[in-house]
Amino acid sequence: MKQYAVANKLRLVEKAAQPRKQLDQYYSVEFLIDELNISYQFKIWNRTTRSVLVLVKEDSAILPWLSAGNRLKMRCYSTDSAYPSEYLEPVIRHITRNNQGPLRGHYLVSLGILKSPNQENID
Repeated sequence: MKQYAVANKLRLVEKAAQPRKQLDQYYSVEFLIDELNISYQFKIWNRTTRSVLVLVKEDSAILPWLSAGNRLKMRCYSTDSAYPSEYLEPVIRHITRNNQGPLRGHYLVSLGILKSPNQENID
């Protein structure tokens, strides 16, 4: 039993130690909703190698168009202007309303990053 617990801890440490390369270069994302014929830009709140967390104001017109499981057209803007923006197709993992603290009045939208458009999630 102890070996199993130790193995689980090692896997958690390995997972937490994954390099954050792919998405570290981005500071904001832009969603395009075809039905609205308009794009919305959001700052990245947090990121890992496989997901991005963005903040959406609770009164944003885009919020009703977002739901878990939806795929989006997303343009990522780099922190370095020498690099062009990149298009990704994330899947919305979950949307969480924040009722307290400095993020009060916002929703946290977790986006799972796909390997490339039209492919399954990396996880």
